Amino acid sequence: MRIDTSFDFRTDAFGKDPDTHSPTLRQYHKLLWSKPLPSGRPFCLSNATPGVYLHHRSELGEFILCSDSFIATFTRWKSTRKIVELFPVEESEAFRRAGYTIGGMIVFPGNRIEGKQTINGARGFNRKIADRFDLTLECVRRHYLGQSSPLGEALSRYREFFALFDSFRGYVDFFMLNDLVTEDCLAVKFFMPFDDFSTPPVPTDRDIYEDYRRLSIEFVEARNGRIDRFCTRVPDALIVGFLTRRRRHQLLTRIGRRVEVDPTTRVVRLDVGLDLLP
Repeated sequence: MRIDTSFDFRTDAFGKDPDTHSPTLRQYHKLLWSKPLPSGRPFCLSNATPGVYLHHRSELGEFILCSDSFIATFTRWKSTRKIVELFPVEESEAFRRAGYTIGGMIVFPGNRIEGKQTINGARGFNRKIADRFDLTLECVRRHYLGQSSPLGEALSRYREFFALFDSFRGYVDFFMLNDLVTEDCLAVKFFMPFDDFSTPPVPTDRDIYEDYRRLSIEFVEARNGRIDRFCTRVPDALIVGFLTRRRRHQLLTRIGRRVEVDPTTRVVRLDVGLDLLP
């Protein structure tokens, strides 16, 4: 699997929001997260559904996903302007650039339920989260434990999505978030001082912001490294979906050669370039 973890998704978004307009980001999400769930069952994503960023439909359920660039740099926030201005402009741009690589990206359910906020919206507008992903991940951890959190209501609306991963460890492993949690997966490694959501979520001085920025970049770089290692273990092949016997025959006829088929799950591995979905 070929993923360029240094690619800045602003490059092909042409001034628009990369989460919506970068075709490279959309393809990378599709490639990375179309893989077996912790249960072993395949989770295959399609980008062929009109008006939908990424789509999964199987006996597991139907899931509509969207992209979220989850590293809040605070470089354009009015409340942190005086702090950010203490640093060279080049350092702020380097922070933004790191956040727009694949290590700073994730997918969440993108469909609104009963007209209420999605997870993306809720974590951006909640004053106790302030768009920070370390705090979001703590809310996800508490969700799996049945505990309350500032995002508890939003996360519970998408309980079927989180159930796909069985546990917090399953969620962390699936999305390669291991460098943001302790080795036993019992706690989140926060980017700023944390005391049960009572501490300010936004940097309040130069030193706190400098540490926040350093830890954020270190996490993104570590996650990019994990993604690189994952891609080297997965050759130029991709799990792309379930195939009926008829569809399998059509596929074999079309490409004129053998493909690897798991006889139990009927999952097919194909060259990435073929990009075929049932």
